[in-house]
Amino acid sequence: MSDRIRALISPNAFKGSLTAMAAARAIEQGLLESSSDNFTIDCVLAPAADGGDGTLETLVSGTGGMLHTTAVRGPLGDIVKARWGRLGGNRADTAVIEMAEASGLRLLPRVRYNPQIASTYGTGQLMLAAVEAGCKRLLVGIGGSATNDCGAGMAAALGARFLDEYGQELPPCGESLARLASIDMSGWNLPSDVKIEAACDVNNPLTGPNGAAAVYSPQKGASPEMAAFLDAALHRCAIVIRRDLGADVEHTPGAGAAGGLGAGLLAFCGATLKPGADLVLDAVGFDAQLDECCLVITGEGLLDSQTANGKILQAVAERSLAAGKPCIALVGATAEGAEVLMRTYGITATVSICPGPISLDFAIENAEKLLREAARRVGWLLSIGHSTGNGT
Repeated sequence: MSDRIRALISPNAFKGSLTAMAAARAIEQGLLESSSDNFTIDCVLAPAADGGDGTLETLVSGTGGMLHTTAVRGPLGDIVKARWGRLGGNRADTAVIEMAEASGLRLLPRVRYNPQIASTYGTGQLMLAAVEAGCKRLLVGIGGSATNDCGAGMAAALGARFLDEYGQELPPCGESLARLASIDMSGWNLPSDVKIEAACDVNNPLTGPNGAAAVYSPQKGASPEMAAFLDAALHRCAIVIRRDLGADVEHTPGAGAAGGLGAGLLAFCGATLKPGADLVLDAVGFDAQLDECCLVITGEGLLDSQTANGKILQAVAERSLAAGKPCIALVGATAEGAEVLMRTYGITATVSICPGPISLDFAIENAEKLLREAARRVGWLLSIGHSTGNGT
């Protein structure tokens, strides 16, 4: 009679080569290839992400959901076709919004980077499209932004108006916030029963030396002088938000995420900011699936000190450890000391997908094959453990 075990396959994307779902399928294929008449591994796929690029596809594919495309304003006002998704199964009332789809830096050539005039308006349009389609819960990934507008664009798309001292409406962008005098919410059209959770993997406040403008606007094309101007504009916006909306968000951890979109979602939408990895794992039902499995296999391209800074492998490992399940990580490369560090979080063992000294370009081009072959080797090792009575 064949021995059977059930493994939860929950990798991150392998940057530059494989999406999280593609990585999960490669691992599954390798494990299936290791099966024999005496030993079989049943695979449950739960690809993971941390709220940044790839979160939309990961959540939609991982739950059997559906992608939609909506024409919205890009970060500089150009019309772009942006995707949003609905989760599958009994969670079809939950939408996934990846703000980078509409307001991301990846939509612009470097010569057009300009956080003073970039806006999150398109992100608000995606949120509105999901609500108009009947969604009552929005999961918003807020990484990879081109913006520094405190979510003013997002709020404007949902009905808010930003006024100067003469009562004239301002364009909703970072530059205009320096002239902001009041916020008019009389046209707000986001229903009060819509729940919004934002996937946020940074703890920066809105303003100050660790704020959105000081830390992130230089990556979006800001000079030191522009960064200082934008920080002052965000401070002014925070003051007006506190007075007109009764929300004190300036120093809230995570408020500075995505050019202050974290603060905007908190203040205008009553959103909850959650670590991106935890939000994604909760959305795909990781814990419930883990209960039915005897081990976890995860993975990503590089295991280093950043992995233990709220990234997805840490979250997967910690949940595996809490459930008393071993967790194996398949990785492209491991920085010195990272393997020992991750064992403290719950990684039982790491396995390199590289068969020997190879170039990074080769590893990226052949990631699917390398990952599948590494998974097959893991499957063989697991079968040895079971044949000797020391299996999982």
